[in-house]
Amino acid sequence: MTKAGQTIAATGSAAGIGCASDGRHVGPDETQTDVATGLVQLTALVQGIYARVSGRHGLTPVQAKLLCVLLDGPRGMAELAHCFGVEKAALTGLMDRAERRGLARRSPAPDDRRALRATLTDAGHRAATAFHAEVSAELSHLTSPLADDDREHFRSTMAEIIARCTTAPAPDRR
Repeated sequence: MTKAGQTIAATGSAAGIGCASDGRHVGPDETQTDVATGLVQLTALVQGIYARVSGRHGLTPVQAKLLCVLLDGPRGMAELAHCFGVEKAALTGLMDRAERRGLARRSPAPDDRRALRATLTDAGHRAATAFHAEVSAELSHLTSPLADDDREHFRSTMAEIIARCTTAPAPDRR
């Protein structure tokens, strides 16, 4: 079994393409993980860490994401809805809950009185900073066994994929 497979089996995460229910890679040659299966397994590992850390901070994963997005500064509600891939109405519920907890607030956008923008409160900023630091440290453990050159290659390859996918329109696969 591959090192990634061992990690997945140990954490009990990663169900999906090419995975057994116990998280093991399924295939005739268990020393090889195809890219799609590896990405699915890595996604499960990352989501599992994100969920555990957000839970330790009393947040849902989507609340943690909202706080981290707002760490970069105020955002318009339409921009946030686009970022989360939801309609503005769905985002309203998320913001309602964040406001009730004193983590974020909405205020009129200075350049458009019809629009609202979301910002972190002081408590929200503290929560976002603490969550971000802890989740970053835990996620760093995934690549810590790699040699420096391998870790840099992984980082640059990820950055290239992300940049390409965020700037190019999604292909129509119908």
